[in-house]
Amino acid sequence: MTMHVVLGELDGPRELLATVKTLRGEHVRELDTHTPYPVHGLDEALGLPRSTIPWWAFFGGLAGAVTAYAMQLYFNWWEYPLNIANKPPHSPAVYVPVTFELMVLFSALTIVGALVVRFWGFPRPHHPVFEHEPFVQTASASGFWVSVSTRIADDAERAKARLEALGAKNVAVIREPEELL
Repeated sequence: MTMHVVLGELDGPRELLATVKTLRGEHVRELDTHTPYPVHGLDEALGLPRSTIPWWAFFGGLAGAVTAYAMQLYFNWWEYPLNIANKPPHSPAVYVPVTFELMVLFSALTIVGALVVRFWGFPRPHHPVFEHEPFVQTASASGFWVSVSTRIADDAERAKARLEALGAKNVAVIREPEELL
């Protein structure tokens, strides 16, 4: 089934926020916005849940800390037990720097991996909104765009008419090619 994306440009962030709230109130669920800078309140208006990135970072950091501590413990007790200055083989204070560094490294790598694969949906080399020339010219500089995705052609036409009624300009229905789905 073909994906249809209805795209419309609004005059500013207040208009974008009002349009998104209106569409969400009308139970339009496949909404997305494209803005040149973050707009306060837009994530609540879109009904987005709280991000799970902090949990990914926590568990990645925990895995790094456990890995670092376990490696140091293993190498100091079993693999290479050295008696240096009559210090005990398990000295937690000595393990802190390496444990901290590996915790930070694993946390950062987990965040990057989670963002790329889970949240951004990469690899996706093409998105249908890039077929609309006014969007390409203004999306990252001055345009405030809203898009509605649907698989039903009649819903796409209704969304187009609704966006035009809400004051959107440069409204277009972009059909995603079958081979890209």
